[in-house]
Amino acid sequence: MGFRGKFFFPILMTLSLFLIIRYNYIVSDDPPLRQEFPGRRAASSRDEVTYSVKTPSKKTKRLFHTAVTATDSVYSTWQCRVMYYWYNRFRDEPGSDMGGYTRILHSGRPDGLMDEIPTFVADPLPSGVDKGYVVLNRPWAFVQWLQQAHIEEDYILMAEPDHIIVKPIPNLARGNLAAAFPFFYIEPKKYESVLRKFFPKENGPISRIDPIGNSPVIVTKNALMKIAPTWMNVSLAMKNDPQTDKAFGWVLEMYAYAVSSALHGVSNILHKDFMIQPPWDTETKNTFIIHYTYGCDFDMKGKMMVGKIGEWRFDKRSYGSKPPPRNLPLPPQGVPESVVTLVTMVNEATANIPNWES
Repeated sequence: MGFRGKFFFPILMTLSLFLIIRYNYIVSDDPPLRQEFPGRRAASSRDEVTYSVKTPSKKTKRLFHTAVTATDSVYSTWQCRVMYYWYNRFRDEPGSDMGGYTRILHSGRPDGLMDEIPTFVADPLPSGVDKGYVVLNRPWAFVQWLQQAHIEEDYILMAEPDHIIVKPIPNLARGNLAAAFPFFYIEPKKYESVLRKFFPKENGPISRIDPIGNSPVIVTKNALMKIAPTWMNVSLAMKNDPQTDKAFGWVLEMYAYAVSSALHGVSNILHKDFMIQPPWDTETKNTFIIHYTYGCDFDMKGKMMVGKIGEWRFDKRSYGSKPPPRNLPLPPQGVPESVVTLVTMVNEATANIPNWES
């Protein structure tokens, strides 16, 4: 179930190629958006290879393809397995517009999940280009996938390994309007002076940049094919600008996607219930996705222990070198329902995934 080009040549580029990326290329009138990496030759007619991503047949015409970028680390791998388990549970349920699924593996080589999860192997950025910020590989991986894969659906859901689908997801996008989750910490107005380097005034008010990242987002395939190369270039340009890098830190790539979406005139319907993030969000009843990015720490009376290691805890970072064991202890009484649901769903997945190793 892995996809890899027979003629997929390695990228032989140095860091200097990235340092000469200029933003006037990205935002110039009618820029020639390239689907290949800067400096990489386009495939010729003799060696062009198309990959087919098979999708279960459905009558609806508004299916979206779920795409998850990942590495081959233990940390990423176990999260992908849990995520894929719940995708399969809800894909064919009533109310679902979930089509096919692809794990976009940007480690550059196949791994042990190729037969378990439909996977496209993408090359990582050349050594040193990400400057230790591994998520810079995400937009480059999407560029490769969109260029080389034949995707049947007209829409794409960009998701992440630490997402758990809690019920069937409908297509929340409407025509050319994408659907996205609004992040409270993405604040275009606050950082207008920085963002104007990448979104000049002639592109319109800064309010055109939505408070989003690339995930979760449901967007048309055609729009994403235009956005992705710009997202890649803006991410690299931001990382190589000291002021921008300092201002945005670990959310830099999220700002880059928001800017790129705005540059291409793609607005987003903001769905605050698209996703929740325990323990701060306490209920799952209106949401579609649990994002377990934060650690959950509580004492045995159910009181949250902010900034401290809890007497009871669930934190994905505790399982960086090995997967969580099966049958994790449930939280004590009084802990928010969202946290209880999260651990219960992890337990169900690990109990049913074959060859789960701790």
